[in-house]
Formats: sequence, structure tokens, C-alpha cells
Amino acid sequence: MTHPHDIPNQPRRLLGKRIPLVDAKRKATGQAVYTDDIRLPGTLVGKILRSPHPHAKILSIDTGKAEALPGVHAVLTGREAPARFGVLPVSQDETALAVDKVRFIGDNVAAVAAEDEATALEALGLIEVEYEPLRAFLDMEQSLEPVPEELRLHTKTVGGTNIHKEVSQEFGEVDRAFEEAAWKKTRDFRFIGVTHAFTEPMCTLAWFDADDRLTIWSATQVPHYLHRALSKVLEMPMHRIRVVRPCVGGGFGGKSDPFPHEMVAALLSRKCRRPVKILFDREEVFYSNHGRHPSKIRFGLAVGKDGTIRALDIDALIDGGAWGSFGVVTTYYNGVLANGPYRVDNFRYHGRRVYTNKPPCGAMRGHGAVNTRFAYEVLLDEAAHDLGLDPAEFRLRNALPPNTKTVNEFRITTSGIRECIERAVEASEWKRKKGNLPFGEGIGIAGGFYISGSALPIHWDDIPQSTVHLKVDLDGGVTIHSMAAEIGQGSDTMLAQIVAEVLGLDIGFCRVRTHDTDTAPIDLGSYSSRVTFMAGNAARQAAENLRARLLRAAADLTGYPVEVFVLREGEAVNVTRPEIRVPYLEAVRRAMKECGALQATGSYRSPPMGGKFKGAAAGLSPTYSFQAFVAQLKVDLETGKPRVLDVWAAHDCGRALNPLAVEGQIEGSVHMGLGQVLSEAFLYNGGNVLNPNLCDYRTLSPTETPRIHPILVETNDPEGPFGAKECGEGPLLPVLPAVANALYDAIGVRFYELPITADRVFRALERQRKRRAVKDLAAR
Repeated sequence: MTHPHDIPNQPRRLLGKRIPLVDAKRKATGQAVYTDDIRLPGTLVGKILRSPHPHAKILSIDTGKAEALPGVHAVLTGREAPARFGVLPVSQDETALAVDKVRFIGDNVAAVAAEDEATALEALGLIEVEYEPLRAFLDMEQSLEPVPEELRLHTKTVGGTNIHKEVSQEFGEVDRAFEEAAWKKTRDFRFIGVTHAFTEPMCTLAWFDADDRLTIWSATQVPHYLHRALSKVLEMPMHRIRVVRPCVGGGFGGKSDPFPHEMVAALLSRKCRRPVKILFDREEVFYSNHGRHPSKIRFGLAVGKDGTIRALDIDALIDGGAWGSFGVVTTYYNGVLANGPYRVDNFRYHGRRVYTNKPPCGAMRGHGAVNTRFAYEVLLDEAAHDLGLDPAEFRLRNALPPNTKTVNEFRITTSGIRECIERAVEASEWKRKKGNLPFGEGIGIAGGFYISGSALPIHWDDIPQSTVHLKVDLDGGVTIHSMAAEIGQGSDTMLAQIVAEVLGLDIGFCRVRTHDTDTAPIDLGSYSSRVTFMAGNAARQAAENLRARLLRAAADLTGYPVEVFVLREGEAVNVTRPEIRVPYLEAVRRAMKECGALQATGSYRSPPMGGKFKGAAAGLSPTYSFQAFVAQLKVDLETGKPRVLDVWAAHDCGRALNPLAVEGQIEGSVHMGLGQVLSEAFLYNGGNVLNPNLCDYRTLSPTETPRIHPILVETNDPEGPFGAKECGEGPLLPVLPAVANALYDAIGVRFYELPITADRVFRALERQRKRRAVKDLAAR
């Protein structure tokens, strides 16, 4: 892809440099403004009454006593807002508050707005609700059964069951490949649910002002989808709704839905004509959940005599909890994202996502790919061991080449998987260590593959997936308007870098505004690792359009043709006569002569791609990232506690626009993945969450974090902005199976269930000791 006025081999001033994030100082000094920091005069406290039952009809709600309590300004029930919404158009199954029945312990039943928190909580206690308990579906298998209509969690299910979505795909000759395989095995894997554990709890502030216009401030990753949902639930046109995204204290997918509490805050504010803020406590955050789906995956792998992967056969049962959320996408991703980073020509997948009476599951970092990737990479390691092959060499033999298509018609542009494996192997001294470490110490390898944004937008219309506006006024500052949500991943910095690079300016000239739907153009939000790729491409196009106007101004001022000018270090420079230069501000003012202010727009939409079969669009991406990680660990043989010592993380990011930010994303992904594989578990007892706090929910502590060695593999993708691909989610995928494979290397035990906690390792060691003792006794 060529761009006008690009000079071959011209050095980049900003791209590829280690640039501190533009919001880093605000966050480090405490000046960053989060939703709960915002104070409006007369703000009321909103609180939500939650269900004590996992599944029950609501027979009656009496709010009279709560409404009569002094200090209470509004009480709301579900029948006042029955409109259904959801992040996906195909799963509009949520309401602001429960209308006819509750579907999990913690479900929203009623809400109040009061002068202070104590009054609001007292009012909740005065609301009288009469329930009729119904049979609760707490195990995935129960939801597969046909049931009477009143026991279905939602009206739209598969075949009269509580199955939300079912997917079946097959390519090639899977059965024949298994029959002819030199090695084949099918294993059952079990994954408990995990949640995002972000620092900032959910918080929303809503205000219906004197002009009957709604402004809502919310900790959200998807301002555009929230904007749409509010319009639907409140039955208001979008132009009368303003969504503002302040700083977000962590999301990881957990803030990528429009949420009921956001609807509730807006409805309460409209009812009492005062600002209303709803701030969750940590227990409420856990009830909201939307974390990674618990799942049971049966994974079959067939390998040929030549050591090539011949077939995959995957069956996934996925627990979606009470709502649809991103679940239709999840159901596909659990299968289709196994079609890399290795070549496979025979593929079969059957996936079912079921509704259960538990808090809803949704998107979480590495959405839909993490659990299947664990199963795949563990079985690959098992195959290599049984066939006498080096696990790294085995993966190299099957590496997916660039410029190809997968069996399900994913278009692969660049592929750095070979280099990722080779560099991780070299950096970790794999060949010296593998099989040579003492008992209790081990090293393991695993690969990964992930999307750089979904090629198919959620809403099937013709609007771009990302748009960026630029505005330059007399001062020469460049204001970048975008709705791409900065959630800590560094997207504001990326936009500033790209625009400043194209315009030949210092990054300090750029002011990034990505928080307000009144001023920012459409962008679909921060999820699916789409922002750098899509908003970055839009920003580049906008900057190039603005650059063209500035170069024309320089040509007008000097009389030289526009083609000879470039923007460089704050000047328009004539490359044929470098002494001819026009300062940037002079070019700006000349270009403003006819219009008063300079404005430029760029946009991005994915090119056409993919097959024609049902579900062909699921997992399609303009390009894909690739990873290979090596993990080294040591097991305490007395307690069974595994301690990961080092992770060598090679990630194909296309081109690293900001190596500092890329390394930060890799380190964060590794830490989150280690939590899932070693300690994290979302636990239930009869539908009740047992550990809804950050004391009992065991994330990895800083002292347990290993040395992380990021390895940036740059393949310079032709589709990405200046060659970039994603780096925010893919680096999570390989660390889980790399740890499990290292555990096998350390103690000779395979684990097919997560998390692999110290007590499970200890029991495995005890079984191993007993077997050895029996064998020794028999040999005497």
C-alpha cells in the first residue's frame, strides 16, 4: 500500500520510538478524572435492589414505603422500562431491571435515587418483593434439556432448551484424517470461569438537564454501543443523548457491553430531574461479571506419519450465564480461532453456549480463544512427546505460512510464527534446558493466534468501523477527535504518534479528544484488538488529507509544485531545493485563508473477505497476530506450589509503533494469563458467588510475577497503519499452555483442568509417589 508524499527509506521521527503514554503524567500524579471523581450539584445516590434467588417469577413489587421515605427522590421497577437491549443485535435479551422474573442471584430488581447512600440502602430494604421460585439451571448439562416455556431463561432458545447458540462447522475429511493418522488422541478439558478483576469498579453518572437532554458519564469501553442502547431503552433520538467516557481504570473486555446500571441511572435521572450516580461496590462488580465463560471442551488432534497436523475435532460446551452479551461470537470463536498459527486442512467444530442461572459471561481479554488454545497446545505437546519430537521443532514443522488462507478461508497476510518460535527458543536456551532440568523444574512452549479487529462490524450498515476528525486553528495545535476508547492500552498515544508523524510535528502539537460523542465521530469501541489497526488507519488517512492541504499552501507561498514538498520537523521542505522551506504555522495560516479553520477526516472499513458458508464472518480479520512463548518454572515438591520463574514472550505485532507500549501490553497479558492458569476461579454454591471480592478471588500477586522477557517480532503488515497489528490480547493466549507444558516437563504430569493450584499439583505428586512405591515394592 503506497501513500502520497511518502519518501522511500525516510527515517521515522516518532514511530518505532519508545514514547511515554500521553496520559501517563495525569494518571501518575492523580490528576486523571475517573467517573467517580465527577461531582455535579445536587447529585443523588443510586442503588439497585438485587435478587436473592437464582431463578424466580416476580409476583409483585411494593415500593410505597420506599417512596415515602424522606430523602428518596425516585424509585424504579422493571415494568417502567421493558425495552430489551444487548451489545449484539442478535441477542437483545437484557432489560434495565427484571420485568417478569429474575435469572440469577444478584439480578437487578428495583432501584432508588436518594440524597445519600444510607437513605438509598434503607429504601432498598423497604421495597417488598414477592417471588415464586423456579427450577434453577446451574450446570451446563441441565440447560441442554428441553423444558417448559416458563423454565426457559429467554424466549429465543434452540429447540425448546436453554441453549443460547449452537454452531456446527466442518471442512475437509476429518473422520478419514483420524483413521489414517499415525497419532491421534481426544481429551476432555475443563475450565472454570474467571473475571477481569479491574481496579476501577463500575460507575455511571446520568443527568437529564433543563433542555431535556441526557448526558451520561460512564466507565465504558464502547461509548457508541452505549449510545445506541440508551436511545432504544429510553426511546430517545441519539442526538439528544451525550455519552462521555472519562478515564477508565481497567476494562479487559469487562466494560465492553452497554450495562443495565447505565440504563437505570439514566431512567432514575429522567424521573427525578436530578443527576444520579451509581457506583458499584466490589461485590456488585462480581455479580455483573461478564468474564470468561466456564467451559468443557473435548479436543481431538490427529497427526500424520510425517509429523504434520492432519485434523482437529472440537466440541465445546460453554456456560453463558443469564444473558447473551457477546455469546454468539464466543460460540464461534471457541472453534474457528483454532485455525492458526498452524496449518490444518481438516477441521470440525461443534459448539453450544447455554443460558444458566448465574451471573452473565461475556468478553474477556483473548475473547473466545483462550480455553481452546490451552487444549490445543497441551495436546500438541503430548503428541510431540509420544512421537519423540522436539515440541518447538514440531510446531515449526506445522507453522502457518504468510500470504495464504486457512481451511475456513481466513486470509493470512503476514505471519511471524516461525520467527516467534525461533527467537523464543534461542532467548530461553530451550535446546540446552529441555529434558535436562532436575526433577521439579521444567520448561514449556506454546503458540498463539489472534485477530486484529473483527472484519464484520456488529451492526450491519455501511458506516465506517472507525472515523477520525482533525481540526487545526490559528494556534497550529492539531485536535484529534475519535471515539476509540482509551482504556489504558495507549490508543490516545498511538493516534497522536501517527498524526504527528504524518504532519512532521512534535507530538506535543497533538491534542487527543476521544471521550465525548458530541464532538467525536463514530468508532465502535475498544474490543477485539481493533483500535490500533482500525483507528490507526483512519488517523493516518485523516493526517494525509490534512498534509495535502498544507503542502498545497506551501506550494502557493513559494511558487514551486506541490509534489516537491514534504513536512519535516515543523516545516514544509522542498526536497529538490532544501533551502526552500515554509514554517508549519505559515502553511497553516495560508491554508486557513479560505475556510477559517482546517479540518480533515479519515475513516476505515475492512476490505471484503471470507467465504459464503454460515458463520463465515466469525473470526475474520484484516490481519492476525502470532505468538510463541516459553515458560520456565519450579515446583516446590513439599507443597506442590508451582512458581513461574521466566516467560520469554515472542509476539508478532506487525510493526511496533511504540515498543514501550507493546512491551507493556505483553507484560499485562502474561500476568493476566498466569492468574487464570495458576490461581483464579469464579466459585459458586447453589448459584451464589462464593468469592465476590479481591481477597477471596485469587489474582496473581506482584511477588508471584515472573521475569517477563518481551520479544517483538516485526513483520510489517501491509494492511496495518505503518505495518502495525494487534498486541493487546494475543499475548495472553500462549502463556497458559506454556505453563502447563512446563509442569509436565518438571514433574511428568499432564493437567487438563484449570486452575492448576498447589493442592492439585501436590495431590498429583502424592499419586506419583504412591505409584513409584508400589512399583518398587513389586520389583523386590
